[in-house]
Amino acid sequence: MSSYTPEPTLKPAADFNAAEDGVALRTAMKGFGTDEQAIIDILTARSNEQRQRISNFFTQEYGRNLIEDLKSELGGHFEDVIVALMIPPVDYMAKQLHKAMDGIGTEEETLVEILCSRDNREIAEIVEAYERLYDRPLAEHLCSETSGDFRRLLTLIVTNCIKQGVRNGNNDVHPERARESAEMLYNAGEAKLGTDEEIFNKILAHECFAQLRLIFEEYKSISGRTIEQALRDEISGELKDAMLAIVECVQSPPAFFAKRLRKAMEGAGTDDMTLIRIIVSRAEIDLGNIKREYERLYDKTLESSVKKETSGDYKRALVALIGGP
Repeated sequence: MSSYTPEPTLKPAADFNAAEDGVALRTAMKGFGTDEQAIIDILTARSNEQRQRISNFFTQEYGRNLIEDLKSELGGHFEDVIVALMIPPVDYMAKQLHKAMDGIGTEEETLVEILCSRDNREIAEIVEAYERLYDRPLAEHLCSETSGDFRRLLTLIVTNCIKQGVRNGNNDVHPERARESAEMLYNAGEAKLGTDEEIFNKILAHECFAQLRLIFEEYKSISGRTIEQALRDEISGELKDAMLAIVECVQSPPAFFAKRLRKAMEGAGTDDMTLIRIIVSRAEIDLGNIKREYERLYDKTLESSVKKETSGDYKRALVALIGGP
């Protein structure tokens, strides 16, 4: 259970020129046919901040919306990847949460993946973006689409992040308090008949990841079992999945995302939205670590799995973001 050094697969282009890229993209889309490879070569090799600058140039120079132009020229999952690349990361996450709750049914796994894997600062930014984009508090929408202890956990994560010192991003740790919290978890679960989910909710939603790491170590020394073993025995359903996701992200975010990618690609059919979301959103953060973890866990490269499950320009765009071995 150790922290890791994030390794992105996508870094800002060194000799970046927004005007040159803007002109090249316009040329790739103008006239008869579209030069998809040119679009891939440019947009998968620029940081999101650089793509925003290209977009601004495009509007100023041509009076056109680059995303709308791309949408009109592209299609299918290839379009989904390119549009995802063009949206500021925090807005993209807010849109993914909205999509997971919009319409009939709720994609609980998407809510868990986004909300249980991020620290306080990231959640606070998503909360702000959600309200700006949809004129509705994220916590309120979550309340209307989820229920029970699962709802309480997610809304605690979202509302706690706004309060000072809660799920803090500065990773202050308090070893003496970790022992107390571990004892509270033990007493709320294994040490009694039935489970007090409220205690589990409060601690897992409240503490920063570095503090949780200490709590989980203390838990093992108190009970002789890992926190995962306890959660599997004491908690059920969506709440269990959400809590296990938090535990995995505390221990190793790359392993958590590698497993999510594997799940998106195994069995009949591919969960393309999850595949795109993780590869696009982690490319500038830790996709290098995720790739290595994927290979360690499954004895095959992420690139080879993606190539097997996708095709055409969609495949080329994802492979470009994943980068070399």
